[in-house]
Amino acid sequence: MKNLLLILFATLFIFMSLNSYTQELNPGDGVRVSFLDIKDVITGDYYIQPNGLLNLPLIGIINTTNKDFKEIKFEIESGYDSLYKDPHLSVNALFRINILGAVAAPGFYYVSDYEKFTAILSFAGGTTADADLEGIKLIRNFKSIEINVEDIIREGSTATDFGLQSGDQVFVPRTWWSVNAGLIRVIFSTAALLVTVWAVFLAK
Repeated sequence: MKNLLLILFATLFIFMSLNSYTQELNPGDGVRVSFLDIKDVITGDYYIQPNGLLNLPLIGIINTTNKDFKEIKFEIESGYDSLYKDPHLSVNALFRINILGAVAAPGFYYVSDYEKFTAILSFAGGTTADADLEGIKLIRNFKSIEINVEDIIREGSTATDFGLQSGDQVFVPRTWWSVNAGLIRVIFSTAALLVTVWAVFLAK
């Protein structure tokens, strides 16, 4: 009975932890608003100002300070619902992240919450030939977070699914061989030189 209670408690704790994940947007992040059936020029990407304010067409300013994305999304949807009858509207978060390492174009990129991992890497031009895909890490607040990229890609997980957050860094390391290629060349060159010197010495 005691073991059963422990299992139930652990299960409840895991469930609460998974459902407590919230998406937070910071100044510099944004939202992507898409209308499928409205001709007004509303569809687009809008960014949060340093003071935490988000300015949207027709509904005006939304204060994003101390609000998670669910709250912000609800305010946006409610604002447009009051103007249009049953609009086909989607609102997605845009996180500003840094993609580093063995990618074609390292730098800062805006990633929506529904993007899959392969699409995120493609923003930076994709990985280079010497990329170590098994060693990809998320870096958050100077701490490295291990992620199983193989599972994420196989399952088609989105940025939300694997917990990408605003300000995260995606680091793609290089393979051991490419990192140490210079040292290996020096070792082989030195060995070849020693063999040559030894051969000359024996010839005498």
